Amino acid sequence: QSLSLSGNQLSGAMPAELGNLTNLQSLSLDGNRLTGAIPAELGSLANLQVLHIDGNRLTDAIPAELGNLTNLQALWLHYNRLTGTIPAELGNLTNLQALYLHYNRLTGAIPAELGNIANLQFLSLGRNQLSGAIPAELGSLANLQVLSLGRNQLSGVIPVELGSLANLQVLYLHGNQLMGCVPQGLNYVPENDFQDLGLPFCEP
Repeated sequence: QSLSLSGNQLSGAMPAELGNLTNLQSLSLDGNRLTGAIPAELGSLANLQVLHIDGNRLTDAIPAELGNLTNLQALWLHYNRLTGTIPAELGNLTNLQALYLHYNRLTGAIPAELGNIANLQFLSLGRNQLSGAIPAELGSLANLQVLSLGRNQLSGVIPVELGSLANLQVLYLHGNQLMGCVPQGLNYVPENDFQDLGLPFCEP
């Protein structure tokens, strides 16, 4: 049910055969030296609740097949060298509470489908090369506590819908190409980087 090989010096590619462990609920391979792509076969692990493969040297795109892991609660892929776009299929992970993709080389737009992950509490996409606008659909994530989008290439205005995130405790947006003003509803987020943004608050 649980396989943890974290914090070793494992190298080479992740074996595709891990996808045969159909009873697996937790897979932790973080803090190694794994290279190559994330096997699409991991999308067969229907019972998986936790996938920690952060802190490696993984490359290529995030497999869309990970969107099949409907029992997943935590997906940690940060501190790798992943490229390509964020799969819209991740929006199918309705039980997900934490999605950490920061410190990769991801490009393209943030999928609006991430706004479907009703249980999401932590969304960290900073330090990539993401572009386009911040999806207004993220304002639907009523349980969100942390939203980190800093140091990408995002543009446009900050969606006013983010101001309805009543549980938001941390918001990082600086290091992008955002314009306009900061929605009034974000005024009370305890930890923020509004001063670094250099944008005024919107008029009431």
